[in-house]
Amino acid sequence: MKRRSFLNTIAVAAVAAGGFTATGAVAQDESYTIGVAIPSATHGFMGGLNFHAQDTIRRLEETYPQLSFVLATAGDAGTMVNDIEDMVATRDIDALVVLPFESAPLTSPVQAVADAGIWVTVVDRGLSVEGIEDLYVAGDNPGFGRVAGEYFAETLSEGDKIVVLRGIPTTLDNERVEAFQAAIEGSGIEVLDMQHGNWNRDDAFNVMQDYLSRFAEIDAVWAADDDMAIGALEAIAQSGRAEEMWVVGGAGMKQIIARMMEGDPQLPVNVTYPPAQISTAIELTALGLISSTPVSGRFIIGSQLITPENAENFYFPDSPF
Repeated sequence: MKRRSFLNTIAVAAVAAGGFTATGAVAQDESYTIGVAIPSATHGFMGGLNFHAQDTIRRLEETYPQLSFVLATAGDAGTMVNDIEDMVATRDIDALVVLPFESAPLTSPVQAVADAGIWVTVVDRGLSVEGIEDLYVAGDNPGFGRVAGEYFAETLSEGDKIVVLRGIPTTLDNERVEAFQAAIEGSGIEVLDMQHGNWNRDDAFNVMQDYLSRFAEIDAVWAADDDMAIGALEAIAQSGRAEEMWVVGGAGMKQIIARMMEGDPQLPVNVTYPPAQISTAIELTALGLISSTPVSGRFIIGSQLITPENAENFYFPDSPF
């Protein structure tokens, strides 16, 4: 959805609040290239996201022969920046779909893409500067933190003690934590500490071990991600303190949901945050290229509370996540 290409090849019928409302007819023989830059499958959520990205690209290429895709996965922010620069320089992409590895290091490179007149769709983790992207697709990050926080506030008592494992430093993580804190405000719950577990099992294991060594009393853990929940649960099990505390993660990992369905008291609830959001982002970007459908703005997928009673509705045994 390269802005310069759009202006050269179609008539923009109207612009309303939020961006394009019509683009006119797109020539069917026009071909487009969409770059997709996402983190590597370093943990469960990203494994699911990579699966959905590949599946969506395969399906769209079969359905729309005028579309081609460049998919790059990166294990760090620097590699992602290089991947994006290469897409612009050598593949002449018409649109970029990017899930920033980290917000700050990707902001300037993505700004450069937008300044070059290329359509930008940002997924999940926002950039450090607002307004760069044309389309933003994500789960409901404030809702993710709020739903978890409300459960803590309703379930725990004044004076109960909790620890928090944050994700990678991103706007996404900030939104979740701020909403969680707002939800428990006034409850009397004591937050002993908040440290970054980087949405990684090993990092979360180490952070939780540190918490367990420093705090003699912990009533509950907000892990803010199911991979971190797995790491935290392992540390708790090794410490022999499993009966003292419960853990709330998020994103609906099938391993977690299965344990909830079995009535595991350490996992009372979970909060949805679907990795398939990458499919929504890619499909909306493609739709904007090949049709007059308006796709700019924000597309937010709401978070829901998963309980043992409804867990079966969120259990997908064939999913990679």
